[in-house]
Amino acid sequence: MSLLGLFAHQCISYYTPYPLLALILSIETATQACSVALHCEGKLVACKTLRIARSHAESLLPMIVHLLAISPYNKEDLAAIAVSEGPGSYTGLRIGVATAKGLAYSLGIPIIAVNTLAAMAHGVVPYNLNRALLCPMIDARRMEVYCAVADAAGKVLVAPHPHIITANSFRSWLEQHLVLFFGDGAEKCKPVLGDHCHAIFLDAIYPAAQHVGALAYAKLQQKVFADLASFEPLYLK
Repeated sequence: MSLLGLFAHQCISYYTPYPLLALILSIETATQACSVALHCEGKLVACKTLRIARSHAESLLPMIVHLLAISPYNKEDLAAIAVSEGPGSYTGLRIGVATAKGLAYSLGIPIIAVNTLAAMAHGVVPYNLNRALLCPMIDARRMEVYCAVADAAGKVLVAPHPHIITANSFRSWLEQHLVLFFGDGAEKCKPVLGDHCHAIFLDAIYPAAQHVGALAYAKLQQKVFADLASFEPLYLK
């Protein structure tokens, strides 16, 4: 695991704003990495990430306020709120979804749910030079993970599900393909699967709001929204 994962880490990125306002605020709180992002017409405007365990409750709203303050937009410009729906930490997901629903309700705009593992896979696609299969993993304690399998373009082949890691895990995929394992759940798989010649492990890959927002833009165009009243996080437990 990268040393960055051991310390609080903040990053702010700025991009040239776009004049057409399909503006999405995205929220990611499924793991210890808490992040927010702004996208306009599918292009990243700004993002902010904080990696401090158990800090989401006190950090998320100030991060959103700061992100809007340093951008050329305000909350009234938002077209939708996107949120990472899970799987992931029960507490983290509750905080993220409750915040997203509160903002969407107060602004009278829709909420867009994006699967956390699908967003993780999307973030790795540009760096997948070997065209390997993608297996994002989120730690579910003990020898359990939440995982999915996606092709080299990020299309999900095996839907997100809980999985107990054993010596036979993913063997059918590994026999025929290179597989990239990443996320905070992948670390526990190394002693079990790391000896396979087709298994590749990537360190320090976290869910990120910028990838949530990228996938949310397609849903905004298609008007695929979550029901504000009934939407709940995807816990998979």
